[in-house]
Amino acid sequence: MALTALLLVPLLAAVLLLALPSAPATAVERWVALVASGVAAVLSVYVVATRPVVDAPWIRSLGIRWHFEVDGISAALVLLTGLLTLAVVAHALAGPEPTGGSRSTYLGCILLVETGALATFLARDAILFFIAFEVVLVPMWVLIRRFGDDHVADETRGDAAGRFVLFTVLGSTLMLVGILFLVYHQGTSDLTVLATRHGDGLSRGLEIAIAGLLLAGLGIKVPIWPVHTWLPSAHTIAPTAGSVLLAAVLLKMGTYGIVRLAVASVPQGVAALSPVLAVLGVVGILWGGLACLVERDLKRLIAYSSVAHMGFVVLALASGTHTGLQAALLGNVAHGIVAALLFFLVGDLKEQWGSADLRIARLALRDTASRYGFALVVGLGAMLGLPGLVSFWGEFLSLYAAWSPAPGRPVALMRGCVVLGAVGLAIAAGYALRVARIVWAGEGSDQAAGDGATPVRDAHGVRWVVVGALLLAIVTFGIAPHLLLRVSDLDAAALLSGVLR
Repeated sequence: MALTALLLVPLLAAVLLLALPSAPATAVERWVALVASGVAAVLSVYVVATRPVVDAPWIRSLGIRWHFEVDGISAALVLLTGLLTLAVVAHALAGPEPTGGSRSTYLGCILLVETGALATFLARDAILFFIAFEVVLVPMWVLIRRFGDDHVADETRGDAAGRFVLFTVLGSTLMLVGILFLVYHQGTSDLTVLATRHGDGLSRGLEIAIAGLLLAGLGIKVPIWPVHTWLPSAHTIAPTAGSVLLAAVLLKMGTYGIVRLAVASVPQGVAALSPVLAVLGVVGILWGGLACLVERDLKRLIAYSSVAHMGFVVLALASGTHTGLQAALLGNVAHGIVAALLFFLVGDLKEQWGSADLRIARLALRDTASRYGFALVVGLGAMLGLPGLVSFWGEFLSLYAAWSPAPGRPVALMRGCVVLGAVGLAIAAGYALRVARIVWAGEGSDQAAGDGATPVRDAHGVRWVVVGALLLAIVTFGIAPHLLLRVSDLDAAALLSGVLR
């Protein structure tokens, strides 16, 4: 019942919030959202600790089962989704009323995104996985379209939301075709059975074709270069809650899908395509980093850094090794935590500044808001992969795994990608220090003081608790990465071997 309740509580709360009158705003929606997200967070911890299973027939004529289960591959992502949604709701309730629509609709969309994400990470049927994946698209579109940045024209919000939907629906179409081919030729949609068969019964050409469809569809959702162009505009326009959920949850669904569907079910097809995957990953690392060096909007800069960081995850998956899979899973969670912190910070700063334009001279954050300044420095340190912070381990292990890939991978190509990936780390240091110079150290702060710029109000109350919790996670997992690695260790080895526990 705990696993069923984990999915039902945010879903029912979302339906209730979306059904509430649009005005006037009351305390009802605040309590409904807070209680539902709090209960879901507690249940996510309980479900990960106890590992319950829900498995019952759903559509008998098609052999589709209502099958939800948590294992070491999905455990950290379930926790990340449950706990982070509580932080998003609490952060939103501590701020001003959302613009563009009612607060109940805003909170309802957040909880609906949580429901779809949790169902995606828990689903153990391929068709059920696809349906759960698609649940998040409409509420995320609403968050971008209706509750996006009110400082930009309505057409700009519409363009960002439309691009988000068009790209992700294209990815969904390719993913669905790949799933249908896989299910048809294997005679089952059970992800456990598909992983156990490990591609047996499929010809090499068919396995490569299915892997290509799955990687292309899920690659759009990660996103992998060059199908990343929808992400910067979506992040720039989305409200803080939308940016956090998009970076920390939705992007993780894409990489999780690659592991759960492609790597587990058609491993030889993924192996054949791994050189392409590695090259696209490292181009994303370099492309995203170079864009960050010249980007003028701070939210857009963090979005491009996400493209770079997800490139390391893709490179790790291309290695085909146990270390690479562990690096990808760790990098996934690390990026979720770091991106959430940075988008919370930038959202709060943009709320007071009125824009996130780095060309505008502002007072030094270290002098006017020491808490925000400290959090920004830690977040930027994690962004550049500083040792002792959580992102370091995902990126270091990704390069380490790619240097010694699994048999059958082109060693020279993979090692070339490692060298270029290391260059990407140097570029990351460059753009992280650029942001620190402008925002934290206050380049041009004398001009801002002369213009009578208003100091930023420092973090306090609930918002400081949220930021502080993310800072604690970044440092804790940076010092003790084994806390995350041991969760997925055995299941990662079993998934690669096809002998599930």
